[in-house]
Amino acid sequence: MEQLRCVIMRGGTSKGVYILKNQLPADPAKRDAVIRAIYGSPDVRQIDGLGGADPLTSKLAIISPSSREDADVDYTFAQVSIDTALVDYKGNCGNISAGVGPFAIDEGLVEAVEPVTTVRIHQTNTGKILVAEVPVKDGRAAVEGDLHIDGVPGTGAKITLDFSDTQGAVTGKLLPTGNPKDIMELGRQKYEVSIVDAGNPVVFIRAKDLGMKGTETPAEIENNRQLMKIIEHIRGLAAEKVGMVESWELAASKSPYVPFFAIVSPPQEYVCYNGLQVKAGEIDIVSRLLFMLRVHKTYPATGTICTGAAARIPGSIVWEVLREEARSRISINIGHPAGIIPVESVAIVENGEIRLKKAAIYRTARRIMEGYVFVRKSVFEEA
Repeated sequence: MEQLRCVIMRGGTSKGVYILKNQLPADPAKRDAVIRAIYGSPDVRQIDGLGGADPLTSKLAIISPSSREDADVDYTFAQVSIDTALVDYKGNCGNISAGVGPFAIDEGLVEAVEPVTTVRIHQTNTGKILVAEVPVKDGRAAVEGDLHIDGVPGTGAKITLDFSDTQGAVTGKLLPTGNPKDIMELGRQKYEVSIVDAGNPVVFIRAKDLGMKGTETPAEIENNRQLMKIIEHIRGLAAEKVGMVESWELAASKSPYVPFFAIVSPPQEYVCYNGLQVKAGEIDIVSRLLFMLRVHKTYPATGTICTGAAARIPGSIVWEVLREEARSRISINIGHPAGIIPVESVAIVENGEIRLKKAAIYRTARRIMEGYVFVRKSVFEEA
């Protein structure tokens, strides 16, 4: 058995393994084989690894000193498929990003400065720079604090994540097609969508156009097999349109992580799957987001950033569905399956194009354990 030092952290509403790059093989095939072994994939229960049989806990952060002068650390994100032998590096996870700054501080990659340490993160999947402001106490990332985020019990220290540099994260453009709205054709049926790329690319669609109210629970959506087929077909067509896959049929196997797919509706009252009641007056838009062919049980941080960006684009589906008075506000509240998430965004027009000037969210993170994960020697030899 080979032992690899790693840390398990919660970042926002996700959880994953955080590991230094030098712990993993340099060869990509061997690296991915080791990563799959760490998580126990492919296996629907991930019983022989650290994975939790949920896309929100089958995530990995690979971290090292930065290769760029304008950053402190390099961070590579991987979404580890549960039931297939795929390690997907397309896009980023904003929630896992929330743990990168605290990890870097506690590992000594960045000097701890009280009361707040700024960590410049080179997100290698996208080539973009994220900036994290991390509270520090007694030389380590602070954990205790007053910030509560829906989907996580209790409170924690407030971490500010600035994603303003992440427009065009995967496709190179805030509006990959150049349009605030596009038409996707499924036979005789036409669906109007907005494809926006900030943090991660997201395909937005009106809930009513899918015959939905918009407040359905993740289980209700996933149990509707016909609806899930339509959603994946539309997502695949969008992925093909922006050049992420050669054919829409390949999206499920070649690019299951991104683009995300968000189903949006006007603010309305609903009860979350965890029993929390959300009132219409508390939110500016309702959304249900899918990734990895599953419905997110809360709302991804990069999806939040993209929803906030789309809210600043006149004519986009998000802009049209959004509470009208929220169009001019810096902060908007998004209703998701487990509660509410706020996002701050400001956009300006520069040289005829919309550019993000501000895109910020607030998260908490916590180191849960550190130690060694054991991987069979044969995994290193056979890859």
